Amino acid sequence: MPELPEVETTRRGIAPYIEGQTIKQVIIRQPKLRWPVPELLGQILTGASIRSVSRRAKYLLFNTDRGTLLLHLGMSGSLRIMSPAQTAGKHDHIDFIFEDDTVLRFNDQRRFGAVLWTTAPASDHQLLKDLGPEPLLADFDGDLLYSLSRHRKMPVKSFIMDSHIVVGVGNIYANEALFMAGIQPSRQAGRISLQRYQKLADSIRIILEHAIRQGGTTLRNFVNEKGKPGYFKQQLSVYGRAGLPCIYCRQPLTEIRLANRSTVFCSDCQR
Repeated sequence: MPELPEVETTRRGIAPYIEGQTIKQVIIRQPKLRWPVPELLGQILTGASIRSVSRRAKYLLFNTDRGTLLLHLGMSGSLRIMSPAQTAGKHDHIDFIFEDDTVLRFNDQRRFGAVLWTTAPASDHQLLKDLGPEPLLADFDGDLLYSLSRHRKMPVKSFIMDSHIVVGVGNIYANEALFMAGIQPSRQAGRISLQRYQKLADSIRIILEHAIRQGGTTLRNFVNEKGKPGYFKQQLSVYGRAGLPCIYCRQPLTEIRLANRSTVFCSDCQR
């Protein structure tokens, strides 16, 4: 599933091509996504200008002079900049065609993605209004994690993956951040000190920023706006490395299941 770095990589890739542009046509080939594509979306967007492309959690927000288009990549979705001459494939569900003939194409093999519309402030949308802070912004820090974790018995890995606590810390990045911070993933969230949460918050930020610089993580279907895979997977320290030696102490890495998710850690380096 595309996570925050993959979505941010996509946002940075497509924004220069479409910001300030006017939509000439919207072609909807498949309206049955996770939720139905708004029936009049093509009519609404034709002639609309893209003021900016932003991101909230894993949602891309296309801010126009008429309202906001919310787009989620789902399990396998991607957005690519295409030329009009490139023929649409079986899973190319929506084309946004701009006045200079740039085509922004939404592909989603599993159709778990979403394309929604709102004229209200995007922050008030039911999918966004209850989300936690962005991990790359100043209002996210160790003090926040510490205060929200008090008296919680859930594993710290599940805690930081809760989008009401902080958005965008998916399974891969939770594994990596906890390793960098030296924290055992199954430790109770409420039994971790402020000092360790400060280190964990810094680790989350470092891991996510590094993944964004590398273009996201190579998963089954993730590609960036040019159809190229991400490369962060080549630099993972623990995720996907169960049984292999720890990069620091050389002891075999351990794999367990937490909340039905693969969790890999070093039993020597993480406490």
